[in-house]
Amino acid sequence: QSVHQYGGYKVQGKATDQAEALLNDARALEAAGAFAVVLEAVPAKLAKTITQALAIPTIGIGAGPACDGQVLVLYDLLGLFDEFVPKFVKPYAHLRADALQALRRFREEVEQGKFPTDSESYH
Repeated sequence: QSVHQYGGYKVQGKATDQAEALLNDARALEAAGAFAVVLEAVPAKLAKTITQALAIPTIGIGAGPACDGQVLVLYDLLGLFDEFVPKFVKPYAHLRADALQALRRFREEVEQGKFPTDSESYH
């Protein structure tokens, strides 16, 4: 990922010159033979402009509803990471607490000799 080249997790393309540069970059990628372009953390209006300008699909992640497709990072979608969650993430579950509890139970059962039992062993 190029997040560190752009100063962290910041919206790109808000200024007119940045928006024009992103549109030109997307066109250049298409001309170079790209099969799709991912638009991450760009204003929805710009994503719509880029989507309409290209013949190849745009995949949005924090780029509004006008992209041809959408994607989220699985850990964000499942609610497995709560240290930093970008504005555009909508968690569809909150599995972090369940996963931590399952790991604790597993460790405890192994330490107490309760796992594996005869039923989890081959004979």
